[in-house]
Amino acid sequence: MNENRQLSEKYDPAEVEDKWYAWWLDHKCFHSEPNEKTPYTIVIPPPNVTGILHMGHVLNNTLNDVLIRKARMDGKNACWVPGTDHASIATENKVVAKLKDMGISKDSLTREEFLKYAWEWKEEHGGIILKQLRKLGASCDWDRTRFTMEPDLSRAVINTFVYFYKKGMIYRGVRMVNWDPEALTAISDDEVMHKDTQSHLYHLRYYISDGKGNRTDKYIVVATTRPETIMADAAVSINPADERYHWLKGKKVLIPLINKEIPIIEDSYVEIDFGTGCLKVTPAHDAHDYEIGMRHNLPILDIIDEHGRLNEKAQILVGEDRFVARKKIVKMLEESGSLEKVEEYNSPIGYSERTNAVIEPRLSAQWFLKMDKLAEKALDSVESGRVKLIPDKYRNTYRHWMENVHDWCISRQLWWGQRIPAYYLPDGKVIVEESPEAALSEAQKINPSYTANDLRQDEDVLDTWFSSWLWPISVFDPDRPGHPEHEPNADLAYYYPTNDLVTGPDILFFWVARMIMAGVHGRCPFQQCLSDWHREGQARQKDEQDSRQLSGSARIDKTIWGRCSKNRHAAVLFGWQRHIL
Repeated sequence: MNENRQLSEKYDPAEVEDKWYAWWLDHKCFHSEPNEKTPYTIVIPPPNVTGILHMGHVLNNTLNDVLIRKARMDGKNACWVPGTDHASIATENKVVAKLKDMGISKDSLTREEFLKYAWEWKEEHGGIILKQLRKLGASCDWDRTRFTMEPDLSRAVINTFVYFYKKGMIYRGVRMVNWDPEALTAISDDEVMHKDTQSHLYHLRYYISDGKGNRTDKYIVVATTRPETIMADAAVSINPADERYHWLKGKKVLIPLINKEIPIIEDSYVEIDFGTGCLKVTPAHDAHDYEIGMRHNLPILDIIDEHGRLNEKAQILVGEDRFVARKKIVKMLEESGSLEKVEEYNSPIGYSERTNAVIEPRLSAQWFLKMDKLAEKALDSVESGRVKLIPDKYRNTYRHWMENVHDWCISRQLWWGQRIPAYYLPDGKVIVEESPEAALSEAQKINPSYTANDLRQDEDVLDTWFSSWLWPISVFDPDRPGHPEHEPNADLAYYYPTNDLVTGPDILFFWVARMIMAGVHGRCPFQQCLSDWHREGQARQKDEQDSRQLSGSARIDKTIWGRCSKNRHAAVLFGWQRHIL
């Protein structure tokens, strides 16, 4: 040791942190292998490969680091597995934008050409968020870094799809989905942002028909925010308890502008006090209307194409963008005497999280995973106490989600992602197998003359969450998902099930439910010190009051310090976790 070495007068974070972090990595301080110690495992909720750290990441990963370092100090064999999610739609949007800057349209490329650009983008930009975590000093086992589209994990995804399909739990059908007309794909509810948007409520006159398609002088007024969809109306609905409209039972009305005759039906979904109490039912362009249409066996007419433009079934303004068509139709309604009045209206409109396009509810042929039995198991895992949510109040929200779950739309109309292993034969039959070779083998059992050229693979890829829900298993043993009869390898047998998940409330239930459905039954939801923080609310009240007088990072450190009276080191780790092993 150099006794003449003196401490610098000023602390240099770059020198100190880089030096010690490199030393920790060189000496494998964060690496874990199965041994005789008690395991303690966290798998990082994989951040999007497109992303950079934001405050939510910093908070969640700091808490993860607190837990993993505490376990390490307690003598446990702590393993924190890092990695990234391929993020289908987010990554594809980034690549499409880059290609646009290069003067290249995605439509001009083959799938293989596009994927080449996508992998190049991933290699150039995909590791940024992990490098940032290293810079923060996160004590992840970097030797175990995984990526949801690496070959092993992709194999796990494909095998799982085949497994569920052959169990009858995956099917293809036409259902109402959230459609992004810019990305040209279905997206999940979690990828839809609802914003209060200034709009209008248009009051339209629907004239009563004489039953032979002729207009009478009587009419009803129907309020709608989407006059551009009136050509797809299948009925007008009233609430059976609404005495104002008892006289309408059994009658028919004419759709303005096109004079198409549609029935008046009764359904208790209609709110008597909203608008005029008369609801235009457009099953192809509204999720609630679709359900009404199913109950009353109404015809479904889709007049808006995948780009958000009116198609030939609309009869008028064919090819016009839906919002341009709205303005023109309002003018046409006014000129025809069918527009009663227009009111200002503020309503929550769904926007795509990735493209900011207004979501179009659209009937689309998609692949779905049946959720009823899986949701029952997921709910039982929480209700029985095998998995705990902290704070416990979120159990009610979680229960509501699981008891009202819909089948999961797992297909996306993208190129970046795991391609669905479904192969179509010339006669339209579908074969689902883990590889083209296996699919061809099955096809030849039907007709020995079939060749590889007779099989057409489905163009869609799987929702990125289909790989994420397998993450706690696939990062340790990629052969286990899809092959539950496979004996777990040494890593899976030792590290699984995992101990903790720290995440934001916006995706907490999605993550917990998905992981439980994949077979995760955590031994312990959160380290005891975090539970103590939650239960000691009254005891720490004074500390928190004092902390309100502080600001910035000082306030944070003071608050956390006050919450951890039994384990003061956790408070230090929260504020200064980069300097403590």
